[in-house]
Amino acid sequence: MMHLLFAALFATAAAVPDNPAVDMDGYLGVAREAAAWRQSHRVSEEEFIRMSGEPGTIVLDARSRAKFDELHVKGAINLPFPDIAIQTLRDTIPDKNTRILIYCNNNFLNAEGPFPGKAARAALNISTFIALYGYGYRNVYELAPLLDIHATKLDLEPSTGIR
Repeated sequence: MMHLLFAALFATAAAVPDNPAVDMDGYLGVAREAAAWRQSHRVSEEEFIRMSGEPGTIVLDARSRAKFDELHVKGAINLPFPDIAIQTLRDTIPDKNTRILIYCNNNFLNAEGPFPGKAARAALNISTFIALYGYGYRNVYELAPLLDIHATKLDLEPSTGIR
């Protein structure tokens, strides 16, 4: 009986066609490369602030538009993670050498509204870093520490016109 079950599962898996637009092996390879690269691209709060004030640097917030509008790092641009794609990156950050600073929900404590916690292994910083790396952006730096929203030196603001 077990043999028939395995045969049926194998036949079903074999019948599913490949999709050349989805590459799990390629993703896993890029994720491993990005993980190694990321080790030297994580910065302190002070370094993040210093770098964000330098010309040619973009602070990118990949959270949803609603969460971004509630509260974000002053001067950040919003490109929600689901919208990261070939054309949106070309439009938003045309030069792949641009320095990009990223942060996510898991960088802030005591602000569950705008920065709801995620499982550490599913932190948006990880997927954003891997995605940008996979699109050829190598000048990406991640805010490393977990900061209390009431004690951070980062200048946070809501979007204007929010009710």
